[in-house]
Amino acid sequence: MLNKKSDVKQLSINLSVQEVEKLEKYCQKTGRQTNDIIRELVRTLPIVVPHKL
Repeated sequence: MLNKKSDVKQLSINLSVQEVEKLEKYCQKTGRQTNDIIRELVRTLPIVVPHKL
């Protein structure tokens, strides 16, 4: 987990109105904050290993 303030970086993103509405509805239904949802989604991204030639 995060131990120090230096372990955190703030990120700003642009979302369409539809994307924001979808995220807000999901947060309301799950009772979770948007930051938590986005962090979870980022953590589940696969690690891409580049192929050597």
